[in-house]
Formats: sequence, C-alpha cells, structure tokens
Amino acid sequence: MNRATFLDELALQRPVVQAGMAGGVDRGELAGAVSAAGGLGTVGMMGVSAFAQALADARRRAGARPVAANLLVPFIRRGHVERAADDAALTVLHGGISRRWTSALRQRGARVLITVGTREQAIRAIAAGANGLVVQGIEAGGHLVGTEPVTSALPRILEVAGELPVLAAGGVAEAADVRRLLDLGAVAAIAGTRFLLTEESAAHPQYKRRVMGSQQTLATQLFGLGWPLLHRVVPNQATERWCARSELGPVYARLLARASAPIGRLAPLEAMGSLAAWQRPALPLFSPALPLAGMPDSAVERTALYAGETARRLQDIIPAEEAVLRLTP
Repeated sequence: MNRATFLDELALQRPVVQAGMAGGVDRGELAGAVSAAGGLGTVGMMGVSAFAQALADARRRAGARPVAANLLVPFIRRGHVERAADDAALTVLHGGISRRWTSALRQRGARVLITVGTREQAIRAIAAGANGLVVQGIEAGGHLVGTEPVTSALPRILEVAGELPVLAAGGVAEAADVRRLLDLGAVAAIAGTRFLLTEESAAHPQYKRRVMGSQQTLATQLFGLGWPLLHRVVPNQATERWCARSELGPVYARLLARASAPIGRLAPLEAMGSLAAWQRPALPLFSPALPLAGMPDSAVERTALYAGETARRLQDIIPAEEAVLRLTP
C-alpha cells in the first residue's frame, strides 16, 4: 500500500503517529490533540474502564478525525477489544503476536497492526491476520521488540509485507527523521519520546525533565516484574544501583521477572499504581510502572523512565499540536 492510500483511508493529513504509551501517559488529552492536529493520536493500555474513558475523551477532542488504540498483548481483556473495535480507527498490538486477539478484533471490523522487530516476526504477524505492521527499531523507547536499528529492519520487513501498510518507529525526533523513514518505504512514522515531552502528556513533570536532560539510555530488563521484556529507559537511582555491572540488571532479578510473567498476565492493570508506590531503589523488584503527574517526586527514582535514544536531541516541552507540525516533513 502506498502512503497516499493509507493516509486517505484514515483521513490523515500528516504521516505522523503518536506512539502508544501505556500506564496513563497518553490519555484522551494527548491523543485527541495529536489527531486534531492532523496526525494520528493513540490511547495506550490502561484498565478497561480508564481505557474506555480515554478513548471517548480522545474522540471528543479529535472531532471528526480518527484516533488509534495500543494494546499490550499479555494484558488484553475482552473489554479492551470491544472498546478498541468500536472507538478506534486502528489498533496496534504490541509485545506479542496473538492470533486470538487479532481475530477477535478483526471479527468486530477493526483494522489491526502488529508491532515487529524482525523479518521472522513480520511473517508470523502476517500469518496471524495482521492488516499491517509497525516496525520498531532498537533505538525506540519503552517496551522493546526491536533488535536492530529501524533503518536496517524496515527494508527487510518491507520485502515480506507485500501490499500491507508498514509504519516505522524508533529514532523519530524531527521532520528529517520522518522523511528518512518515508523515503525507505514506510507509510508513516511513529514518535514516542517527542510526544512524551508535550504539555498534554500525563507523565510526571520530573520524569519529563529527566528525559530532556539525559545523554544516555539503557536497554534493561530491570523493570520486568510481571513482564520480562527489554525496556529502554533513561537512568535513575534504580538503574544506577542495579545496572552498574550489566545494563540488563542482576541475573536473579531477570530470573524473578521470568517467573513472575504468569502472575503479571493475571493481575489487573489498575494495580500498577500500587506497585509503583511500594517500589524502592534499594530493592531490585521493579514492575513496568512509570511515574505519572500527581505521584510524589520520589516515584521518578523507583519507576521506569521510558524514553528512546532521541532523548538527547529533545530539549523542550511543547504543545502536542506543535510536535506534530515539527515532525511533518
């Protein structure tokens, strides 16, 4: 599918998509503002009730423009599927390839994209029924499935995608980055950290400041309790204490994360805030929770500060509308 067809089908003015950021960072205010500016705003994973409210709010703020939903495969509930199918123009599944949830969404008439990092994952995603693909590069922030730079992965995945639309994520901070990915064949580019650093983002203010001031990110498994995935973050007291010998974190913490995966899939997403409250930098038991506005400042030192490698190039907090304009080639 060419870029013009993809943009026309979704009625998008700009080939700019806001990445899904779970945990409440991208509520209706952020996603709605991005869509109202001509891009595609995305509501990230939350508990079903909060997710439904955020989608409804995003649609109201976006007016007639579309919004997207982002669902993390291990934590999907039937209510997420129902709300995404009814209220989102497309749904991106991240953190796994699931025939079950892809089929459930498509049976309700939803357009489903699956995030992949390799050619092999892309083949599996297409076989599972994906309507399109999101290629994530290793430089992206947050929950990583990418294993190499997006500019290396994208051409290989385009070879197997055929006519399916392919979006690209990772390393997107400005219009030149979007143009580079479009020139490689992506129909749109996805930015996360740029939209984290907006006025509408619900991230904790100190989290935003820490991202802007960072010259380093880590791809670690330290924040894997309940979800043993690689996560890209900026440093805080937790990583400084536990990732000094290995960026991945202590071996025993990684083993515990793997053992806790079944519990994580069963636990309600609403419990994330409670987990963040009892985490301490001195104790290597860290969930994927992130610090939101309203939490105490100390939360920034004991939760995951998700950010991509673009953090070192981003030095301001701006309205989401301006972020869309700055990213538009």
